[in-house]
Amino acid sequence: MHDMLVRLYHLPSLDEALAAAERHGVTVKRAIAPDAPAILAWVQEHFASSTPEASTALAQVPARCFVALRDGAVVGFACHDVTCLNFFGPEGVAAHERGKGIGRALLLAALHAQRAQGYAYAIIGGVGPAAFYERVVGAVSIAGSTPGIYADRV
Repeated sequence: MHDMLVRLYHLPSLDEALAAAERHGVTVKRAIAPDAPAILAWVQEHFASSTPEASTALAQVPARCFVALRDGAVVGFACHDVTCLNFFGPEGVAAHERGKGIGRALLLAALHAQRAQGYAYAIIGGVGPAAFYERVVGAVSIAGSTPGIYADRV
């Protein structure tokens, strides 16, 4: 899997993305410490390999994790500045909730947060759905980034 680069100074509207998710009954918010047990249980169930990064993101103040909720239940998450500073990810949305703009809203919430921290660019590490990131935020592949930071995992 390769890495991708995103221009944070040229992002789509976060407000529009949040409103689109809300039209589907989903709210997106920055997580807080008391949210951690529910989020981590959900991540462990749906995206187990992302649990360590989600745990690290939730241990920060403010949390470096955004969560999507339907009727108070987790349906997605997105993290940033976890494995490396200036990295986006991991992100995941429940399979039955995909195609409703939830992933877009989570992605933009995290990327706008990175922009607010002063970054001009963000790196999406170890990309899975490259076409999604290309379409939503104009991400481009970083040549020579395979296998990237995740190459020497234990």
